[in-house]
Amino acid sequence: MTEGTLKREVGVFGAAMMGLGSMVGTGVFVSIGVAAGVIGPAVILAIALAALVATCNALSSAQLAASMPVSGGSYEYGYAYLTPWLGFTAGWMFLCAKTASAATAALGFSGYLLQLLGLQSLVVPIAVAAVAALTAIVVMGIRRSNFTNIIIVSVTLFALGFFVLASLPGMRSDNWIPFFQPSRDDGEAWTAFLQATALMFVAFTGYARIATLGEEMRDPTRNIPRAIVVTLIISSLIYIAVGAVGIGTVGADKLAEAAATEVAPLVIAAKTFDVPIAYWIVGIGAVTAMLGVALNLILGLSRMLLAMGRRRDMPGLFAEVNSSGSPVSAIIAVGIGIAALALIGNVETTWSFSAFTVLIYYAITNLAALRLPQENRLYPRAVAWCGLLACLSLAFFVEREIWMVGIGLIAAGLIWHATARYLMRQR
Repeated sequence: MTEGTLKREVGVFGAAMMGLGSMVGTGVFVSIGVAAGVIGPAVILAIALAALVATCNALSSAQLAASMPVSGGSYEYGYAYLTPWLGFTAGWMFLCAKTASAATAALGFSGYLLQLLGLQSLVVPIAVAAVAALTAIVVMGIRRSNFTNIIIVSVTLFALGFFVLASLPGMRSDNWIPFFQPSRDDGEAWTAFLQATALMFVAFTGYARIATLGEEMRDPTRNIPRAIVVTLIISSLIYIAVGAVGIGTVGADKLAEAAATEVAPLVIAAKTFDVPIAYWIVGIGAVTAMLGVALNLILGLSRMLLAMGRRRDMPGLFAEVNSSGSPVSAIIAVGIGIAALALIGNVETTWSFSAFTVLIYYAITNLAALRLPQENRLYPRAVAWCGLLACLSLAFFVEREIWMVGIGLIAAGLIWHATARYLMRQR
């Protein structure tokens, strides 16, 4: 294998489906339950605010990706428009955030599958096995991965549409009272609301897969912004609809409890429907959704690792691309990392960690967008400023222990970066 370029084989439809495959999964099937446990029915407002923040970030990402259609996303933008250490931090935070998100997706897949089978154990082993299988698919190349993703997303969207329609007759107004139900010990509704917003924000960041696949997009200057905007609009509507009917049907408390104990809140809700097959349709949709998220995250993570390997911020082994255009070493390393995090076995921990690290990643994205030359700017600078301030603010509303670990990881990454650069200069 040698270092090389990737093949441009993805159009707007394929890119949008990859974005939806990353977003319409863990976010809708797991994180709504997690966030509902923080603030109650007001999670609907948290979803809306998270969508607004994500829109600012999406527009910043779109114009950056259009100006630099290469693998690596904000890692490359940081190098080009900011400084090497900010570029490295973006790449490092992406690896940390999305490895945690992929582990959450694998655990979610396992939880929903076991619910369908009526079993209660083996969550972690099944999650690890799923990661291994998806890693093997991604190794086969982008075309096969894209085809698999389209099938997965189609099944998931059908199941979610069915869930919304089937739950409407069972909605109860008393499930919305009180609207704000903060779970924090201090009882501060606004801090709990912002924490829930931070948790829901992660659910909207799947459009980054489109940017990190820029080197494999056809006509990237035109197609990347289009695919990102389409993905964000569709996913926002789906999240709000599913969150509203889920809470209206079983209540925020039950959704939160199911997310914490059984990793399958929507299947628990589907059990209450009068439609006998609802449980199976929603369960199968959830299983495919989790697989879609994990598949797309392995794709995005491996491309980030490829980009970092090219700059020698990571071992050069990860920059190798085989004859079919697949970065095999990077893909396998990503699969191992996801499987290792899945061993934690707790979706709330992995999701919260992902929230902090991805917010730092997008803060750097918006900072890079502020430095774009005027001729490459597609949107007003105010968009990037709003995204930057929102990301930095929300990042520290996750649990204190989580963001302290995140800061420690940033420090460790920068030490590695400085050491790697020093060793390169000595050669």
